[in-house]
Amino acid sequence: MRRMPVSRALFALCLPFIVLISLKGIDHPTYASTSDLNRQFQAAVTLYRNQQYDQARQVLESLLRQAPNNFEINELMGLVCTGQHKANQANVYFIKAVRLQPQSGEAHTYLAANLVDLNRNEQAEIEFKKAVQLEPASYDANHNLGEFYIRVRKLAAAIPYLRKAQQIQPSSYNNGYDLTLAEIKTSQYADARTEIQHLQDYHDSAELHSLLATIYEKTGQYIQAAKEYELAAHMDPSEQNIFDWGSELLLHHTLEPATQVFTKGVQLYPRSVRLQIGLGIALYSRTHYKEAIDAFCHAIDLNPEDPRPYIFLGRIYDVSPIQAEAVTRRFARYVQLQPRNPQALYYYALSLWKGARAQTQPVDLQQVEKLLERAVMIDPAFADAHFQLGTFYAQQRRYPEAIEQYQRAIQLQPTLADAHYRLGEALARTGKKEQAQQQFRIFSQLHAQQVKDREKQRSEIMQFVYTMKPTGKNP
Repeated sequence: MRRMPVSRALFALCLPFIVLISLKGIDHPTYASTSDLNRQFQAAVTLYRNQQYDQARQVLESLLRQAPNNFEINELMGLVCTGQHKANQANVYFIKAVRLQPQSGEAHTYLAANLVDLNRNEQAEIEFKKAVQLEPASYDANHNLGEFYIRVRKLAAAIPYLRKAQQIQPSSYNNGYDLTLAEIKTSQYADARTEIQHLQDYHDSAELHSLLATIYEKTGQYIQAAKEYELAAHMDPSEQNIFDWGSELLLHHTLEPATQVFTKGVQLYPRSVRLQIGLGIALYSRTHYKEAIDAFCHAIDLNPEDPRPYIFLGRIYDVSPIQAEAVTRRFARYVQLQPRNPQALYYYALSLWKGARAQTQPVDLQQVEKLLERAVMIDPAFADAHFQLGTFYAQQRRYPEAIEQYQRAIQLQPTLADAHYRLGEALARTGKKEQAQQQFRIFSQLHAQQVKDREKQRSEIMQFVYTMKPTGKNP
């Protein structure tokens, strides 16, 4: 259900570090002695390690004039160019290094990594595979190919190489973490659980408990999932871990503990929008409407441009009339910030029209009408807005216009039971008794088939969990 955490390494290649001691293949008597060239090369290595790339390059350019076909010099020059963010230049030297020593897995790895920087993934894959062929028992070679496949979203292809790397080096946390993520994403839950248990032998962590909770949730073991999220939150009470724990309790309607978790969360992270929304949903689900609205309003005040808390506040705009003014004020600001957002226009209209029951001042019905009409004009497929506009027209006894809006809402969303009922009423008002009865029958059928309120609420909570998860971090 949850979006997966970010890949631990996210293509963090295990590139060999330069530890060269001497140069090979220098035997031309015209130039400086081999020992002198070695000293220059070691100086270039030191400059490279200290990220003094310009100085290192000057030394290497001199060396290349004396030994243009030396493997080590070309390889180091490629790394220096990489450090200077000159991938195209680096590629020339890496290709030459591979040509000079085609049996070097290290050389193929450097070339492959540079090809990735150049977005030449097909060629990079060939080079990574060559490194594995040359060094099949190498942790680095297998890990790097696995991470490459994760980068290009070929998770099934990544798994065998990450597994091989883990067998070679069982204590590798990063590799094991990414392997587990890939297994979960490919629904290999038993393997992922086993991998986590092996990793915990070397290094237990909150994020491993969180991953284990994800596995339990996906396999329908919700009590175990909640326990693992709780363990993760106790080990590391981060905003993410508290959110995961609270939302898991919400998903399965364990409302009082969820309220307690989110209450503690907003105390620790008072500027967290999603924790405030989670608290609002938990309170609303327990019919604590005033406190729920307070939480949603606070979330909006933390980030007025975030659309998510408005959506949840919009669902309960009329449950607490004494807070109507506070709710309407937030929606008015929403419209000011996003004047062409149909959701903003829609919820502002409803807060003015239906959420103002306790206000002594009359409702500006002309403004309500304009807001709803603008909402459906901007988004003609907005079924709920058509339905509410139809209801507005019906209250004004403008039945032909109401019928048109109800029919449009039903066309867009045939299972909208209330639209069938209201359409039946409007048809009856215009003397179309037979058509009205047909709509009432459809309403009765839909009403009988509707999912229980608790399940509908759970679906909304699930959507909240989806929308509140970080994006763009899947392995």
